[in-house]
Amino acid sequence: MKSVSLLEFKHYRYFKVSAFLMMVAIVAYSLDKPEPEPFGGTVLGYILGIAAALIVVFLLLYGVRKRLTPRIHASNKKNGLESSSQRATSTRATSHQNEGRYGGFTLQGWLSSHVYLGGTLIVLATLHTGFQFGLNVHTLSYLLMMLVIFSGFYGTYVYLYLPRLVTENMGGDTLESILLKIKDFDRFAEKRALQFSDEIIELVALSRQKTRIGGNFFQQLGGRQKNCPTSLAVQKLQGLGKGYSDDKLKSFHDLYAIMAHKETAVARARKDVKYKARLDFWLYFHAPLSIAFLVALVAHITAILFYW
Repeated sequence: MKSVSLLEFKHYRYFKVSAFLMMVAIVAYSLDKPEPEPFGGTVLGYILGIAAALIVVFLLLYGVRKRLTPRIHASNKKNGLESSSQRATSTRATSHQNEGRYGGFTLQGWLSSHVYLGGTLIVLATLHTGFQFGLNVHTLSYLLMMLVIFSGFYGTYVYLYLPRLVTENMGGDTLESILLKIKDFDRFAEKRALQFSDEIIELVALSRQKTRIGGNFFQQLGGRQKNCPTSLAVQKLQGLGKGYSDDKLKSFHDLYAIMAHKETAVARARKDVKYKARLDFWLYFHAPLSIAFLVALVAHITAILFYW
C-alpha cells in the first residue's frame, strides 16, 4: 500500500479547506470598499483578524497534541490500561506513521492541517492589515508570524525530503554500526601499514587520529571536514604503490582498499550527521520565533482591545 504524505492527507483535504478560506477572504476584500481605506479596524478587518487568531489557536493545539500522545501512552502503560494489541498499535503510530488518534484527528491529520492553515494565515493576516504597515507592535507581530510560517515551510520540506536521503545513505546500517566499522578499518590499516614506509605509516596514523565526524553544529550542517586526513591518505596512497614489487603489491592494494572503504564509511557517517542536523536546524528558529510571535500577538490584541 502506497504511503500518503502529510500534504496529500485525505486527498488534500486541508489544502482544499485552506484554498476555500483564502478565496473567500480575497473575494470579500475585493468587494469591501471602506472609507477612507482598508485597514485592520474595519468590520472586514476585524473579521479577518479574528479568523486569523482562531487559526493561530488551532495551530497551537498541534504542539499540545504532539506532546500529549506520549504521555497518554505512558500513563496507560503505567496503569496497565493498554492491551498488547493497543501497545503494538501505539508503537506503530508513534514510530512509523505517527497516526495515533486524539480528538478525532490523527497526528498526520493535525500536521497536514497545521501546514496548510499556516499558509492560509499569509493571506488572511495580510488582508487584515489592509497593507498598512509601520513601526509598531502590529507590524512586528505580522513580521514574526511570516517568519514562523516560512520556517515551518522549511521544516515541512526537510521532513518530507531528508528522511528518504537518510534511508538511502544508511541502508540497513546505523551511525553506531558505521563508527564501529571505521574503527575496524583503522585497526586493519595500521597492521597492514607496518610493512611499508614511514610515510605510509604516518598517513594511516593521521587518518585514525585526525579524522573528525560531526564537530560543532555548523560543521555538522556542512557534513565535511576541510583537508580530511582520510581523503588525503587515499589520494596520496594512489601514487605511493608504484615502486613496490609483486610480493608487496598485493598487500599494498589491500591497504589501499581498506582506506578506500574507510573513506566511504566516513562519508556516509558525515552525511547521516548532516541530514539529522538539518532536520533539527529549523527547530532552533521555529520554536523561539513561535514564542516571540505569540508574545507580539498578545500585545497586538491587547493594544486593539484597550488602546485602539
